[in-house]
Amino acid sequence: MIERVHEHILDELKTNTRTDTIFIITAIILNIVAASINATIAEGSDLSDTLIFVIFIVLVLVINTAVFFGLNRGKQTRQKLLDGLIRLYKDQEVSGYYDSSILSTYNFRYILFTIVVLTTGIAALAISIILKVA
Repeated sequence: MIERVHEHILDELKTNTRTDTIFIITAIILNIVAASINATIAEGSDLSDTLIFVIFIVLVLVINTAVFFGLNRGKQTRQKLLDGLIRLYKDQEVSGYYDSSILSTYNFRYILFTIVVLTTGIAALAISIILKVA
Protein backbone atom coordinates (compact mmCIF):
# COMPACT_ATOMS: atom_id res chain seq x y z
CA MET A 1 0.00 0.00 0.00
CA ILE A 2 2.87 2.39 0.78
CA GLU A 3 4.22 1.92 -2.75
CA ARG A 4 0.86 2.96 -4.21
CA VAL A 5 0.73 6.08 -2.05
CA HIS A 6 4.28 6.90 -3.06
CA GLU A 7 3.47 6.41 -6.75
CA HIS A 8 0.34 8.51 -6.43
CA ILE A 9 2.23 11.41 -4.84
CA LEU A 10 4.93 11.22 -7.52
CA ASP A 11 2.29 11.14 -10.28
CA GLU A 12 0.60 14.19 -8.78
CA LEU A 13 3.95 16.00 -8.65
CA LYS A 14 4.54 15.21 -12.33
CA THR A 15 1.07 16.46 -13.24
CA ASN A 16 1.67 19.60 -11.20
CA THR A 17 4.95 20.23 -13.02
CA ARG A 18 3.37 19.72 -16.47
CA THR A 19 0.52 22.07 -15.63
CA ASP A 20 2.88 24.77 -14.39
CA THR A 21 5.02 24.38 -17.51
CA ILE A 22 1.97 24.80 -19.74
CA PHE A 23 0.91 27.91 -17.81
CA ILE A 24 4.35 29.48 -18.09
CA ILE A 25 4.94 28.72 -21.77
CA THR A 26 1.43 29.80 -22.76
CA ALA A 27 1.73 33.10 -20.93
CA ILE A 28 5.15 33.94 -22.35
CA ILE A 29 4.13 33.07 -25.92
CA LEU A 30 0.87 35.00 -25.59
CA ASN A 31 2.70 38.04 -24.20
CA ILE A 32 5.18 38.05 -27.07
CA VAL A 33 2.51 37.48 -29.73
CA ALA A 34 0.21 40.13 -28.24
CA ALA A 35 3.03 42.67 -28.07
CA SER A 36 3.97 41.91 -31.69
CA ILE A 37 0.42 42.15 -32.99
CA ASN A 38 -0.32 45.31 -31.04
CA ALA A 39 2.96 46.83 -32.22
CA THR A 40 1.94 46.30 -35.84
CA ILE A 41 -1.58 47.69 -35.43
CA ALA A 42 -0.79 50.44 -32.93
CA GLU A 43 -0.45 53.03 -35.67
CA GLY A 44 -3.91 52.28 -37.02
CA SER A 45 -6.63 54.68 -36.01
CA ASP A 46 -9.69 52.98 -37.43
CA LEU A 47 -12.20 51.21 -35.21
CA SER A 48 -11.17 47.64 -36.08
CA ASP A 49 -7.51 48.29 -35.23
CA THR A 50 -8.49 49.86 -31.92
CA LEU A 51 -10.83 46.97 -31.07
CA ILE A 52 -8.15 44.38 -31.85
CA PHE A 53 -5.70 46.39 -29.77
CA VAL A 54 -8.09 46.49 -26.79
CA ILE A 55 -8.94 42.79 -27.13
CA PHE A 56 -5.26 41.84 -26.94
CA ILE A 57 -4.70 44.13 -23.96
CA VAL A 58 -7.60 42.49 -22.12
CA LEU A 59 -6.41 39.02 -23.19
CA VAL A 60 -2.93 39.68 -21.79
CA LEU A 61 -4.40 40.92 -18.52
CA VAL A 62 -6.78 37.97 -18.13
CA ILE A 63 -4.27 35.27 -19.11
CA ASN A 64 -1.50 36.67 -16.93
CA THR A 65 -3.86 36.96 -13.97
CA ALA A 66 -4.98 33.35 -14.48
CA VAL A 67 -1.39 32.17 -14.77
CA PHE A 68 -0.41 34.08 -11.64
CA PHE A 69 -3.16 32.41 -9.61
CA GLY A 70 -2.50 29.06 -11.30
CA LEU A 71 1.18 29.18 -10.37
CA ASN A 72 0.28 30.16 -6.83
CA ARG A 73 -2.10 27.21 -6.57
CA GLY A 74 0.52 24.93 -8.13
CA LYS A 75 3.05 26.09 -5.55
CA GLN A 76 0.63 25.32 -2.71
CA THR A 77 -0.20 21.91 -4.19
CA ARG A 78 3.46 21.01 -4.66
CA GLN A 79 4.18 22.02 -1.06
CA LYS A 80 1.40 19.79 0.27
CA LEU A 81 2.53 16.86 -1.86
CA LEU A 82 6.15 17.24 -0.81
CA ASP A 83 5.14 17.56 2.84
CA GLY A 84 3.24 14.29 2.49
CA LEU A 85 6.20 12.67 0.80
CA ILE A 86 8.52 13.77 3.60
CA ARG A 87 6.10 12.39 6.22
CA LEU A 88 5.96 9.13 4.29
CA TYR A 89 9.75 8.96 4.18
CA LYS A 90 9.98 9.68 7.93
CA ASP A 91 7.39 7.00 8.71
CA GLN A 92 9.34 4.53 6.60
CA GLU A 93 12.61 5.68 8.20
CA VAL A 94 14.20 6.67 4.89
CA SER A 95 13.99 10.45 5.34
CA GLY A 96 17.78 10.66 5.50
CA TYR A 97 17.89 10.08 1.74
CA TYR A 98 15.84 13.19 0.95
CA ASP A 99 17.30 16.63 1.57
CA SER A 100 14.37 18.76 2.70
CA SER A 101 16.24 21.96 1.80
CA ILE A 102 15.11 21.20 -1.75
CA LEU A 103 11.72 22.60 -0.73
CA SER A 104 13.11 26.13 -0.56
CA THR A 105 14.53 25.67 -4.06
CA TYR A 106 11.06 24.86 -5.39
CA ASN A 107 9.64 27.96 -3.72
CA PHE A 108 12.37 30.13 -5.21
CA ARG A 109 11.71 28.69 -8.68
CA TYR A 110 8.04 29.56 -8.37
CA ILE A 111 8.99 33.12 -7.52
CA LEU A 112 11.24 33.27 -10.59
CA PHE A 113 8.54 31.79 -12.85
CA THR A 114 6.04 34.34 -11.59
CA ILE A 115 8.49 37.20 -12.15
CA VAL A 116 9.18 36.04 -15.73
CA VAL A 117 5.49 35.73 -16.59
CA LEU A 118 4.49 39.02 -15.01
CA THR A 119 7.47 40.87 -16.49
CA THR A 120 6.71 39.69 -20.03
CA GLY A 121 3.06 40.57 -19.46
CA ILE A 122 3.90 44.06 -18.24
CA ALA A 123 6.32 44.52 -21.15
CA ALA A 124 3.64 43.40 -23.63
CA LEU A 125 1.19 45.89 -22.16
CA ALA A 126 3.72 48.72 -21.95
CA ILE A 127 5.02 48.26 -25.50
CA SER A 128 1.49 48.15 -26.86
CA ILE A 129 0.30 51.22 -24.98
CA ILE A 130 3.43 53.29 -25.68
CA LEU A 131 3.22 52.57 -29.40
CA LYS A 132 -0.51 53.36 -29.46
CA VAL A 133 -0.13 56.63 -27.58
CA ALA A 134 3.04 57.81 -29.37
